[in-house]
Amino acid sequence: MWEDLMNPSTRRRLCENYTRNYSAAAAASAVKIKYKSKPEFYIKSILSGGIAGGIEICITMPTEYVKTQLQLAKTSGKVQYDGIWDCVRKTVKEHGVRGLYRGLASLVLFSIPKSAVRFCTYDAVSKWVSSGSGNISSYQALGCGLVAGVAEAVFVVTPQETIKVKLIHDMNQEKPQFKGLFHGVRTIVRQEGLSGIYKGLLPTVAKQGSNQATRFYVMFLLNDLYRRGDENTKFPPYVTFAFGMVAGAASVFVNTPIDVVKTRMQGVDAAKYKGILDCCRQVYASGGLMSFYKGTVPRLGRVCMDVAIVFTLKEQTVRLLNYVW
Repeated sequence: MWEDLMNPSTRRRLCENYTRNYSAAAAASAVKIKYKSKPEFYIKSILSGGIAGGIEICITMPTEYVKTQLQLAKTSGKVQYDGIWDCVRKTVKEHGVRGLYRGLASLVLFSIPKSAVRFCTYDAVSKWVSSGSGNISSYQALGCGLVAGVAEAVFVVTPQETIKVKLIHDMNQEKPQFKGLFHGVRTIVRQEGLSGIYKGLLPTVAKQGSNQATRFYVMFLLNDLYRRGDENTKFPPYVTFAFGMVAGAASVFVNTPIDVVKTRMQGVDAAKYKGILDCCRQVYASGGLMSFYKGTVPRLGRVCMDVAIVFTLKEQTVRLLNYVW
């Protein structure tokens, strides 16, 4: 037996088995979907992601509104804010508390499929790269998160963000032209065609891809650290929530510049930019490098809560579905 252990091929095989088993215990999600058929797997993945996304946006909408307002303040020409609380104060004064929820309908409408597409894509790609076992490495988790982010950007996030930004920006004009979500969408499509709701596709793909790659990767590493190699470790909801906040914060610092450029290119004044590079040039000219981090604090608050709530609810919903189904 000692001779077998000294054999290089035997040692290499043992190391590969250990790495594979250890990675299996370090999935980005602390709860695995139990299923007897492929349809059941995908239905549980879609339902758990969609429910989590719908609840999350209803909780965090005011911070998303403030973040977007601060990023658009310099392009509006009407409202200037001294900071987060000044933005909140002026919004409530002019439009009431409901003003902080302007654009909520479009976010709810899109947040459910966005989260469903994100988690279903991640689960499906993880299943595919591991040949059905679900045993992935940290770098595979990074790649799966990237694919999930690109998928949600193309199918859901780009039209959602374009509509949201245009509605919020329109509210700050002297004579708002949009009377609501559906009127806004009809007006945009009539004036600009379908391409009007796909403004800023490339920066949105970059933002969502880097977002989800960072979040799933960080969640993977934190789950790995918490488990310490024991795949039977139980994850209390508060642990997942805390890990989600860390993952959310990491993603904010990685891609806030991308988010600023994306928001500018999707606003009412998007036509003033000739492309991504021209938008970056104008943003830099308006205030230097710090202009790319406009709205970081409110975005940090929203995103940390966003990611923490979504991952926690996703796992709790999977637990419930595994129990009843």
